[in-house]
Amino acid sequence: MHYVILRDDDTCAFTPHACLERLYRPFLERGMAVNLAVIPEVRTDVRTPDGRLEGFLTAGSGPAGPFARIGESRGLVEYLIAEPCYQIVQHGCHHDRFEFGGSDRAELARRLDRGADALAEAGFARPAAFVAPYDRLSRAAFLEAAERFGVISTGWFEAGRIPPRWWAAYALKKLGRRPHWRAGRTALLSHPGCLLSFHHPVEGIPAAIHGAVRGASLTVLVTHWWEYFRDGRADERLIGALHETARWLAGQSDVRVVSFGDVARGTVPLG
Repeated sequence: MHYVILRDDDTCAFTPHACLERLYRPFLERGMAVNLAVIPEVRTDVRTPDGRLEGFLTAGSGPAGPFARIGESRGLVEYLIAEPCYQIVQHGCHHDRFEFGGSDRAELARRLDRGADALAEAGFARPAAFVAPYDRLSRAAFLEAAERFGVISTGWFEAGRIPPRWWAAYALKKLGRRPHWRAGRTALLSHPGCLLSFHHPVEGIPAAIHGAVRGASLTVLVTHWWEYFRDGRADERLIGALHETARWLAGQSDVRVVSFGDVARGTVPLG
């Protein structure tokens, strides 16, 4: 059996729920879990290295002010809570650039707890998983996140960025050439890059996804909702590739779409 986790990053108070509906209705209708990495209290002036506002801010509109809590977008929150296949994941706190790349554990803990409070205040259940903005975590951040979550999902792992107490488990992971591993009670999941992205030729996306899923027992497929609605326009070809992914996954008898919560509960093997 091959297991797949669909992870969509950057839902926030600026996300139009109509965008998520357009993207994920084919998954929801098939009873597939869609794991939304939600920014609890987004900073409203986050910019890319070239100075532009991040796409998750410009693809929609949100409250005024330096920060916007997810609970301020009641229509979005009500839509998400009404759909049981949406699984909420904590995506940082403010989505500052590399906000979980520092070494101050007190500050890291404050951000984790503030983010958790914002999600709870909005009415969401406690998330099983944590995703750091830009997939960047320091040693201290790994430790703080592992104290609070059953799953940490990120792009890759390096010995220089994980706590020394995890090195033995990490060495076994490397020797076994496994993409996923455990440190104590926390599952640590990597992914093969953002395959569902406008940065790749659309015609090559299906083959890349099929290869990733068939090449592993558990695959985390990462995408970003706002990439499908850049500059206020729907990218129909990219949306088509996403919907084709839903059809392909549903048609494979040996592929099962699961959630981070399933991994946290131990019902999905890491491989």
